[in-house]
Amino acid sequence: MGYAVVERSGGRYEALDHGVIRTRAGEPLEVRLAEIRAGLLAVLAEAAVDAAAVEKVFFNANVRTAISVGQASGVALAALGEARVEVAYYTPTEVKQSVCGYGGAGKKQVGAMTAALLGRAEPPSPADAADAAALAICHLNRSGLARRIREASA
Repeated sequence: MGYAVVERSGGRYEALDHGVIRTRAGEPLEVRLAEIRAGLLAVLAEAAVDAAAVEKVFFNANVRTAISVGQASGVALAALGEARVEVAYYTPTEVKQSVCGYGGAGKKQVGAMTAALLGRAEPPSPADAADAAALAICHLNRSGLARRIREASA
């Protein structure tokens, strides 16, 4: 599971931390899910995160993959809830639109724009961390507007 801690200051983005929470293939599912939870809680404690963005994933082909991703996502959401971190959800199209300006952008284009926005020559590595950084940038781009709309509606 990829993660990225990204901050925006003065219109610039900075990746404070990024990486992947890995589990060992062959371990029982409950052990792997517990490792994801522990890893995510450690990241949250270290970074003092106040908001998180989670990708809304849609599946239509591989049911087994959908169930595995759903279980891991559920554990991540529970850990975020336990840490009292606000969660926002974005579709892949919303992330691409926010980072690249085009919802149909390809993976290479999203990676290049993520790197450029973070002031790096290359996107974060591995790919799951780069995806998490793009998701974080999307949230930083969209959350201010969403907050202002909520405040105006109240």
